[in-house]
Amino acid sequence: MTASLALVVIPGPNHLYITARGLAQGRSAGLASALGVETGTLVHIAAAAAGLSYVISQSATLFAIVKWAGVAYLVYLGIRAFTGKQEEGRTPPPQPLRKVFLEGVLVNVLNPKVALFFLAFLPHFVDPGAGSPALQVVLFGLTLLLLGLISDIVYACTAGALATRLSSRAKAMRYVSGVVYLGLGVATAFAGRK
Repeated sequence: MTASLALVVIPGPNHLYITARGLAQGRSAGLASALGVETGTLVHIAAAAAGLSYVISQSATLFAIVKWAGVAYLVYLGIRAFTGKQEEGRTPPPQPLRKVFLEGVLVNVLNPKVALFFLAFLPHFVDPGAGSPALQVVLFGLTLLLLGLISDIVYACTAGALATRLSSRAKAMRYVSGVVYLGLGVATAFAGRK
């Protein structure tokens, strides 16, 4: 729990994504994206428990597919933020929260660094003599998910509060969101397998 907390406290790509969403569309969207991100964490937990994270990390081709799919999706979100239609003086219509949630899931599922985190970090805490390793991975993953969700909610609420204060600057916030998404795409593109 302490190790997971140390990792959650340091802002990362998920926090940037949630913040960008909250700034662009308010607290509800920030919270929906946070729930989506952590639903994506559930996918990684299941993959790690089933051994799929290990397969992906050992296959250069599979790793590259996941990595470049993540890059493409983040760049797509960035370009969409820049090119979104907006009438002069009016904010763009909000995206449905279901779509915001699903984007959060995809952002996390397509993040190869998260898959490698479950492969490289959590196994150090698994004790083969203490029972099922898969069950231990699930319990450790759920601990990380719970701490991550608390952190994500703080970011979402903070960004949502800022969004209401900055609502007159909707166009600028759209560009900030676009820059964040493109930055995450670039960071993912340069993420190595090590």
